[in-house]
Amino acid sequence: MEQIQTLPSKAELAHRSLRTAIVRGDLEPGSRLVIDDLARQLGVSQIPIREALQRLQADGLVEFESHVGPRVTEIKTDSVHEIFDLKEALEVISGRAACQRMSEDDLNRVEDVLQKMGDLTEDLDRWSEENVYFHILICRFAGTPLVGHLMAKVLDHWERLRRTYLTEVLARRIGIAHEEHSRILESLRTREPDRVEQMIREHSRSACAAYAEHLGEHR
Repeated sequence: MEQIQTLPSKAELAHRSLRTAIVRGDLEPGSRLVIDDLARQLGVSQIPIREALQRLQADGLVEFESHVGPRVTEIKTDSVHEIFDLKEALEVISGRAACQRMSEDDLNRVEDVLQKMGDLTEDLDRWSEENVYFHILICRFAGTPLVGHLMAKVLDHWERLRRTYLTEVLARRIGIAHEEHSRILESLRTREPDRVEQMIREHSRSACAAYAEHLGEHR
């Protein structure tokens, strides 16, 4: 029998399109989301738009106000600690699991991503895209798909914060971040979970401190 090929539904395509627009800032924080307008722009009926907005609400990217309707969720600068705490916890789980499960080929794939990131340090948006892939790839190879699912959501919120407030500080510390990622990969190759956890926590906390300091200075 032939394998059934499933195509993305209109609701799934609407969700992808709206999520990308929100994360990239094309739909600005706090802006109203008029269902009729979105349906016309995306060439679908209201039903897939409503389904997509409900999913985005569950992701924390959209909020519904009484007598107003859906809006893009505002970005709070003081969420940086929460985002980094969540990201760190998820990375530790996947990193420790990766020590036991990643093959040499898997580790080499991650190294390829890091090498590509090293060539993109002048292009923050593309570097950030590869950074997301770097973290999701480790989750995949570690056999932690639920962690990967949650990681993707956390990284969406990080990307919104980064694009709105933190582009300047990322540009300053991107070389440091690349070195820290390389140390995480090196620790994964040792197959020592405690060392991996240490590298992840050091990377996360140094980054969080830099971003928190920047936000404190620019409020």
